[in-house]
Amino acid sequence: MKFHPTPLHGAYTIELEKRGDDRGFFARFFCQKEFEAAGVPMSIVQINNSLSAKAGTLRGMHYQLAPAAEIKVVRCIRGALYDAIVDLRPDSPTFGKWFGVELTAENRTMIFVPQGFAHGLITLTDDTEAFYLVNAFYSPEHERGLRFDDPRFGIEWPRQPVEISDKDRSWPDFDPVFHGIESLRGLT
Repeated sequence: MKFHPTPLHGAYTIELEKRGDDRGFFARFFCQKEFEAAGVPMSIVQINNSLSAKAGTLRGMHYQLAPAAEIKVVRCIRGALYDAIVDLRPDSPTFGKWFGVELTAENRTMIFVPQGFAHGLITLTDDTEAFYLVNAFYSPEHERGLRFDDPRFGIEWPRQPVEISDKDRSWPDFDPVFHGIESLRGLT
């Protein structure tokens, strides 16, 4: 795997290193040793799969507070999506900044989302499927979210959402207390 730093401190896009011949190719989707060698150790406790039937379905922006803060590795396995992350770590040099990347079944690019980042995506095609490797169990009492159009962050989505859950539509404007910013201090 090839780890490419994003403009946000500690976040990476990951490119698969394909080994191929006339049969096709082989590549690692995950290797704990390669993640550790890249300085991004990760133990997987959940693997999640989402399917969005309609192009323009928005999911996010989600994260969990400490002690249940998550690391995610996200890959699109069918269709295409635009993945966005926001750095919410108050000690980070990129606090409050966002980054987005197109993940498709064809490009096989993944994104590494560190603890203390909000994460969301919008589908670019019908029947888009994503796969998430996660290092922490889902904890409803630690769940938080940012509204996809919160003016504090100004995420530039490539299209308007046509489907979004009531929960994701109703997250409040950014407020450090609600969003548990102090609980994210020191996360890497």
